[in-house]
Amino acid sequence: MRLLRVAIVDDEALARARLRRLLAADPNLVICGDYECAATLAAGWARAPADLLLTDIAMPECDGFDALRQLQPPPASVVFVTAYAQHALRAFSIAATDYLLKPVEPERLRETLQRVRERLRSDVPTPGPRYAERLALPIGRRLQLIAVDSIDYVVAQANYVELHAAGRSFVVRKTLTALQTELDPQRFARIHRSLLVRLGGVAEIEPLDSARYRLRLESGATLLSGRGYCEVLRQRFGLRAD
Repeated sequence: MRLLRVAIVDDEALARARLRRLLAADPNLVICGDYECAATLAAGWARAPADLLLTDIAMPECDGFDALRQLQPPPASVVFVTAYAQHALRAFSIAATDYLLKPVEPERLRETLQRVRERLRSDVPTPGPRYAERLALPIGRRLQLIAVDSIDYVVAQANYVELHAAGRSFVVRKTLTALQTELDPQRFARIHRSLLVRLGGVAEIEPLDSARYRLRLESGATLLSGRGYCEVLRQRFGLRAD
């Protein structure tokens, strides 16, 4: 478990001391900031941002809500710690993780920290699909390994595809749609119902009549796009619609 970075802001020294004492019972967190007002919080935050901000609400000059708005980057989680219950609705309206009333009870704080950690885990971006850098193509009883970046284009032929790569062609018993799911969509695009092309291998694009394009590849091959794929090409290559 990685350390949870916590910052505290409260104009009462005794309140900050109590929170520090309670937090010290958790070995998986570190207090990276202890501030007496919004101004010192903003200055310290620039040097040491935290995952969790524990903030009072009623403070001189700038309340906890205003203090929160000044922070860049904003904390992943914020918990308001206050003696006043009437601000709870406003706190949760800005997606506060929790709202604690003073004096904070140890068990209540433990529950809050658990909630914070669960929220942080749920906010971790889900890794996108990983696409192979090489394809294993069955050639007779052997497997031929082909670098994805060597592929120029793929042509659908009935229930198989003809893959053109580095001056060679390979016949693979697989549909074009199935093969397309194995390739990174940022690097390959369907330009015809029976044609898939590696975008990085396109050297020139020529607009034709009937919303079609002629593509010349770096390998020297020439391909014609389908009428229904003009918008795909415009988006991928930043082409203007005439």
